[in-house]
Amino acid sequence: MDVAMFTVGPVQENCYLLRTGSDAPTAVIVDPGEEPEKLLDGIQTMGVTLEAILLTHTHFDHVGAVAPIAKATGAPVYCPELERHVLADIMAFVPYAGFGPFQSWDAEHTVKGGEHLSLAGLEIDVHFTPGHSPGHVTYAFPDHGVLASGDVLFESSVGRTDLPGGDHGVLMASIGMLLDAYPPGTTVLPGHMGTTTLGRERATNPFLQSYA
Repeated sequence: MDVAMFTVGPVQENCYLLRTGSDAPTAVIVDPGEEPEKLLDGIQTMGVTLEAILLTHTHFDHVGAVAPIAKATGAPVYCPELERHVLADIMAFVPYAGFGPFQSWDAEHTVKGGEHLSLAGLEIDVHFTPGHSPGHVTYAFPDHGVLASGDVLFESSVGRTDLPGGDHGVLMASIGMLLDAYPPGTTVLPGHMGTTTLGRERATNPFLQSYA
């Protein structure tokens, strides 16, 4: 798998372009948060056609560039079902002054966990992983040993749960499910900070001591 990471916006959110290999002509993008020009330039530089925009959740720092990317590429948006209304009215859910303005978008598709998607030559399993947000999902690429975890699991940390709809116990159950479902060598592509693996986090993450 060929993965290009773009860190965007003032809160340094990670957006990913993924394709089957370095010569693959199509790709998917995960969580285009801000700086649409930077992301569109990356798509053009890679020379790919964007087949889908995948959203793990709809906090503003993960969806601020959805509308510009969707308009420019024609790629359909896959949004967590429970959070579709947030994407459709983004600015009403921005909790802090000084961010935006962001354009809202009506998602073409929704996901709630349990789906299997075939996009850009990639086989993708969708897991319901709430806790950070009510409808949060994780996209698994099992053929390539990769998880796009959004804001569920980070390098040496976990997602915050002090925002509306957050629940620490639910978040930890979501992480436990991923740890049980996938091998230690699985690469984790988080929404912030650096990439890691499930095994590394199980062994060293201070929030996961009960799983060590």
